[in-house]
Amino acid sequence: MEKATQYELRLAERMSRLGTETAFEVLNRARALERQGKEIIHLEIGEPDFDTPKNVVDAGVEALRKGWTHYGPSAGLPDLRQAIAEEVSRTRGVKVSSDEVVVVPGGKPIIFFSVLALADVDDEVIYPNPGFPIYESMIHYVGARAVPIRLREERDFGLDVDELASLINDRTRLIILNSPQNPTGGVLTGQDIRDIADAIGDRNIMVLSDEIYSRLVFEGEHHSIMSLPGFQERTILLDGFSKTYAMTGWRMGYGVMRPDLAAHMTRLMTNSNSCTASFTQVAGVEALRGDQSSVDHMREEFQRRRDVFVAGLNRIKGFSCRVPKGAFYTFPNITKTGLSSKKLADALLEEAGVAGLSGASFGDFGEGYLRFSVANSLENLNKALERIERWTKQNL
Repeated sequence: MEKATQYELRLAERMSRLGTETAFEVLNRARALERQGKEIIHLEIGEPDFDTPKNVVDAGVEALRKGWTHYGPSAGLPDLRQAIAEEVSRTRGVKVSSDEVVVVPGGKPIIFFSVLALADVDDEVIYPNPGFPIYESMIHYVGARAVPIRLREERDFGLDVDELASLINDRTRLIILNSPQNPTGGVLTGQDIRDIADAIGDRNIMVLSDEIYSRLVFEGEHHSIMSLPGFQERTILLDGFSKTYAMTGWRMGYGVMRPDLAAHMTRLMTNSNSCTASFTQVAGVEALRGDQSSVDHMREEFQRRRDVFVAGLNRIKGFSCRVPKGAFYTFPNITKTGLSSKKLADALLEEAGVAGLSGASFGDFGEGYLRFSVANSLENLNKALERIERWTKQNL
């Protein structure tokens, strides 16, 4: 029993502006149902179902045995920062040095630090909607104004560049891009990136380019605004190890940015986390420089699952789903079911045993959609399709 107290908890006002990530809330609800004896198929959490590659695990274990258990530099171990600089230089076609790299525990700190460092109260930050909910949460938390740019299904969940241009003004301090995109699986083409760059022009506006799914592109190639002339010094590249190398629990991501901003990001690391765990960083060097066949295998398997699941969703009454070009999510339109996103997501969890997410948990423009992760086995994905179809036949 919770102990009674006579002292009211008095939180800072800013806490009322802090959002959440619904995936973890739904995961907790699903776990509670499992404890009651119900079988739940987990399609809510954005986490590869593969194990971390053996060579990476071995490198981490060896690092522990060799004593990599102490504090490291706040910006990251020199070897890992150099490996990241080499990787980004090669994949984005720009020259990056290690002093432009800040290693952090997961990808979210780069989002938080970017908004903290660049946006004052009443400044404006443009962000994709539907989009990763932490963007909007962090913008509100610091007291800045969150300005959504709508991602539209008819544009394959791309943004309207003319609309973006109309949103940019003298208060705009940061524009957030995400490709491949969570939750829609949309991928910005090279032309999209060039058009966005033209809309920004030569304004002194920073771009946070969230490319955490950069190695999970199924059609075409990955494109980064950092690669365009004049944009490297205005881009904060966010990438990491969680999705690419199935290292979600290792907590390791990074930002690549101009050195003067990297110094301030490092100060934020010093004040918040001190440093990222040293042994995970040693494993990160192996992830980047070692055998990449596991990455290719995971991408091919996610694509196979995507094809099966999207085809299955499109056979279900009330559902229609575009084929996502990247990441490991599907984002079906469910407006023809006549139900709100949350009501349908809740019903599928509680009555069909399929855990997915309401599109509205990714922003107002996500209403009318659900998000399902295909980071689960084909067997479970087919079982989920059967359960969803059975539920719709009985209830719609």
